[in-house]
Amino acid sequence: MAAVRVKEAVVLLLLLTVAALLLLISSCAAATITAAAATTITNSTTTSPTYPDFQELNVKETIMAFQINSRAPRAAYNFTRSTTTGSKLNDDDDKDELDHEEEEDERSTNGGSGGGKWKVKVVHRDKMSSQYSNRNGNGGSHTSHRHLFRARMKRDAKRVASLTRHLLNCSNSELESLDFGSGVVSGMEQGSGEYFVRIGVGSPPRNQYMVIDSGSDIVWVQCQPCTECYHQSDPIFDPARSASYSGVSCASSLCGRLQNPGCHSGRCRYEASYGDGSYTQGTLALETLTLGRALIRNVAIGCGHMNRGMFVGAAGLLGLGGGPMSFVGQLAGLTGGAFTYCLVSRGGRSSATSTNVAGGGGGGSLEFGRGAMPVGASWVPLIRNPQAPSFYFVGLAGLGVGGMRVPISGDVFGQTELGYGGVVMDTGTAVTRFPTLAYEAFRDTFLQQTASLPRLSTGVSIFDTCYDLNGFVSVRVPTVSFYFSGGPILTLPASNFLIPVDDKGTFCFAFAPSPSGLSIIGNIQQEGIQISFDGANGFVGFGPNVC
Repeated sequence: MAAVRVKEAVVLLLLLTVAALLLLISSCAAATITAAAATTITNSTTTSPTYPDFQELNVKETIMAFQINSRAPRAAYNFTRSTTTGSKLNDDDDKDELDHEEEEDERSTNGGSGGGKWKVKVVHRDKMSSQYSNRNGNGGSHTSHRHLFRARMKRDAKRVASLTRHLLNCSNSELESLDFGSGVVSGMEQGSGEYFVRIGVGSPPRNQYMVIDSGSDIVWVQCQPCTECYHQSDPIFDPARSASYSGVSCASSLCGRLQNPGCHSGRCRYEASYGDGSYTQGTLALETLTLGRALIRNVAIGCGHMNRGMFVGAAGLLGLGGGPMSFVGQLAGLTGGAFTYCLVSRGGRSSATSTNVAGGGGGGSLEFGRGAMPVGASWVPLIRNPQAPSFYFVGLAGLGVGGMRVPISGDVFGQTELGYGGVVMDTGTAVTRFPTLAYEAFRDTFLQQTASLPRLSTGVSIFDTCYDLNGFVSVRVPTVSFYFSGGPILTLPASNFLIPVDDKGTFCFAFAPSPSGLSIIGNIQQEGIQISFDGANGFVGFGPNVC
C-alpha cells in the first residue's frame, strides 16, 4: 500500500512539473507575441535592446482587410528611447469633415507666436481613387488591390527617377529643364500624389482636396477661368467669388522669390512642372486658407489657369517643403516651422491596441504649430543640403534585420560635399530605396532569416523578394530596423516591410535598390508612425503616437 502511494505521489509530482513547464512556455510565447506587436525606438548605446528579434505578421487578417478595402489593425511601432506617452486625439469618422484644434478662432500670417495648432485629416489616394471611380461609374477592376498596387508602383518609379535627376542636377549646380520655362519647381515627380487633405480656399471658404508633398515649395489650386484644367471632384475655385483674393504684382517681393517669375498685365506669373509631364501655370495671389476654424490669411498661392495631370480629383497641391514659398515656410512666424503627420494606407484604421493614437479613429492626420509637437518623441537631426533646401535629409548610419546590424558601411548613406547622395524623408515616394550595394546586403540578410517561408521564383513589379503566404494565418518574420545617426533605432512593424501585392496571399519585401547614391525613406515605411518636423530647431521626431 505504501509503495502504491509513493508511486501516486511521484506521478502527481510529474504531472505538476509538466503543468508548470507548459504554463512557463505559454507565458513566454505570450510575452513574445506582445513584444512583437510593439515596434521600438531604441538608443544604440543600450547594451540590451528591448525590441524583439522576430514578430508576427497576421497574413489572413491583412488579406481579408484588403479584400474589403479596409486596413487590418496596425501594430505599434517602437522607438525604445521614447518613454513618455502622448495624448489621444479624437478624429471624426466623416472623411469630409475638417478636424481642428485651435486656441483662437482666427489667426493671420501677419502675426502670431506659433503656440497654436491646426489639424486636418489625411486620406490615402487609393481610397480617393476608389470613391472617385465609383462615383463616376468606373469601379471594378480599376479599384482592385492588384490594379491600385501596380499603378502605385508605376507612379513611384517615375517619382524616384525625377527626384534623383533633380538632386543630381542640383549637385552639379544646374537647373532641371522644363517644357515651358523654369518657374517654381518642386523637382519631384508628383504624379497623382499619395496623400490628400481637405481645406477651405477663399472667403467664403470653398472646400478642396489638396495633395500634400514634403518635397514641394508651392501651394496651388486650379482656378477659373480655365484655359486647360483636368477634372477634379469639387467645383473649380473661382477667385472672382472670393472676397479675400488678391493678385500679386510683378514688383512684389513675393514674386521675386520665384525662380525666373513671369509677368503679365502687371501680375506675377508662376509655373511648376513635374517629372511625369504634369504641370500648372497661372497667377500668383494672396488668399485665405481655412483649416478647421483657423483662418490663415495672406497665403501666397498659385491660381492655376493651365493645368495638366492625373491628380485623382484633387484641386491642387499643398507644398510642405523647406523653402520659403511652401505652406510651412510661409507660416514659419506662426508655427515655428513645425508640423506633424501620421499616414495610413488606403482603408486605414487606427490601431486597435494602442492608446496613443495620433490619427484618431478615422485615419491619418496633419497638424501645424509648435503646440502639435509631441512630448516623448525620439528626435533625429535634419541635415541641410544647400543644393536642395526643399528636401528633408536625415542621417542614417545602418540597417538591422532580426536585431542584428547588417554589415554595411555607414558611408553609403552619406552626402557628398556637392550635396549628392544622402537620405531623404518623402511623403510622395511609396517604397524606400537604398543604394544597390546596401540594399542587396539588407535583402540577403532578410532572405537568410526567412528561409523557411515559401519564396516566389520571380519578383513582382519593382520587388525582387516575394513570398506565397496563401493559406497561412500568420507567419514569424525578423524585425527590420533603421539605425539613425546619433543613436535612435527605429524598428518597423511587420506590415511596414512585408506588404500584400494582391488579395491572393502574395507578400513582398517592400524595399528596392537605388542605382544612384540617393536613399529615400518612403511612405510605406512611415505608415502608422507619427512623424514630426521641427524646422526651426532642425530635427525630425518619431513617435510616440500611432495612427
